[in-house]
Amino acid sequence: MDNTEFLQQQGDKLFSDRYQLMSLWQTIADNFYPERADFTCIRNLGAEFARNLMTSYPVLARRDLGNAFSTMLRPTSLNWFHMRLSDWDKVDSESRAWLEWAEGIMRRAMFDKRSQFSRATKEGDHDFAAFGQCALQTSLNRNGDGLLYRCWHLRDIVWRESQDGAIDTVYRKWKCAAVDLQRLFPKTCTQQTKDLAAKSPYETIEVWHCVIPSEHYQGAKKFNTPFVSLYFDTQHKQVLEEVGAQELGYIIPRWQTVSGSQYSYSPATVAALPDGRLIQAMTRVLLEAGEKATTPPMIATQQAIRGDVSLFAGGITWVDGEYDERLGEVLRPLTQNLQGLPIGLEMLKDTRAMIAEAFFLNKITLPQPGNEMTAYEVGQRVQEYIRQAMPLFEPMETDYNAPLCENTFNLLMRNGTFGSPYNLPKGLRGREVLFTFESPLHDAAERAKGQRFLEAQSMLAQTVQMEPNSIAIIDFNVALRDVLQSVGVPAKWTRSEADVQGIIAQQQQKQQTADMLAGMQSGANVAKTLGEAGATGQGGAAVPRGQPSGAL
Repeated sequence: MDNTEFLQQQGDKLFSDRYQLMSLWQTIADNFYPERADFTCIRNLGAEFARNLMTSYPVLARRDLGNAFSTMLRPTSLNWFHMRLSDWDKVDSESRAWLEWAEGIMRRAMFDKRSQFSRATKEGDHDFAAFGQCALQTSLNRNGDGLLYRCWHLRDIVWRESQDGAIDTVYRKWKCAAVDLQRLFPKTCTQQTKDLAAKSPYETIEVWHCVIPSEHYQGAKKFNTPFVSLYFDTQHKQVLEEVGAQELGYIIPRWQTVSGSQYSYSPATVAALPDGRLIQAMTRVLLEAGEKATTPPMIATQQAIRGDVSLFAGGITWVDGEYDERLGEVLRPLTQNLQGLPIGLEMLKDTRAMIAEAFFLNKITLPQPGNEMTAYEVGQRVQEYIRQAMPLFEPMETDYNAPLCENTFNLLMRNGTFGSPYNLPKGLRGREVLFTFESPLHDAAERAKGQRFLEAQSMLAQTVQMEPNSIAIIDFNVALRDVLQSVGVPAKWTRSEADVQGIIAQQQQKQQTADMLAGMQSGANVAKTLGEAGATGQGGAAVPRGQPSGAL
């Protein structure tokens, strides 16, 4: 068995083991994400989405949550990520300035229009909201002069975990046009592919991309890298590319995992799926009841009406002139009991509220403090918001934004975007760069730090009136620097601790010099006064013996 057949067998095993999960994803997509509802069926272009739904509220709830991810965690108008070191409070100013410069370079590379970052993350956000995971790929573009981000359909990609619980193997199916395959792999594609590209360039060929640990690779070549990346044509049994890789290359954030499975789930759709089914049935019944209430069914007397019943606006229904109206109306609405309609509307409102709560729509807005609230009450409300929002934002930052930024930074670093590694500041050499993010959770935590600083200042102001020496308890220079860093003041705005100490020393020296000059001037003034007094004593009346000359 050659290496291609072995890899394809392993991939087929992973795809077959995941087959039952496709049914669940199809059900979730049918109710909450109809645009992605092609896991177990094939959608043709022009097919009508959501034609099986009676109300769009579940779809709108998923849409609002998916849009909130990018709006709050990756806003294009703000610097939503920052490079840090583990001991950030001890980092020198040169290293801080370099990290801020690298942030700008990385941000411009990510949001370049050719990178398709916004498109890929937007698709990934909605997959994450609906299915609890998404599959993103970070790489260089074909020309090698920019980044390229792609979001792949969960239907076409599988993965497995290592014994440490980290994803270390990825298989992806890819329908690639023959002309694109020839452009990407001109030296390794088969002659059949070249002939097909000449005759029918847009005909697709199934290509698999496989990334596995190098220790599991059984090919003839040996790689010293952690991973091996392979592209192979399954139709013609041809390896198109076989290279070593420093990283997996795929970012697969997972929201809520369950032990025993490498696939995760969305707590939003798991909780809302029963209500999603229920609201469709309730809406159908209420729509039918409302239609009956506005256009009720009619009772007509047989052989008394000539022709059809015309119930439309301006319609005329002809009645037999010989019919005796004393026998009853010839056409009348059917008596209905509509007392259950308000109850149904109330149940529908409650179901909508449950779906909104399942999608965290009532927790993604920071509560606004009241005008009469004290600083303590504001701090308590912020802490409550942090506790409620933690399950939503914590996995997004640690499993989504962090690996996305780390992969991008490592990719740019290896390709020389930040210059030579030997030109790094000494404080950064051999150090691991960490990423922090701007989000409502981060903002609330930093706001709580600033609030604690204000509370400490208020308590100290009250205490110093009774004990003046208590002013020395807090080192306000350290506290203020920590608060300024927490609110995101740029490093180039602040001086280093050594510079601050130098300025303080200069000011103290100037103050000492001024005090010394003032003392010397005071002494000169005293000597001058004594001299003038002595001169006055010599030219005036005699001073009695034993009595000071200045005594009155």
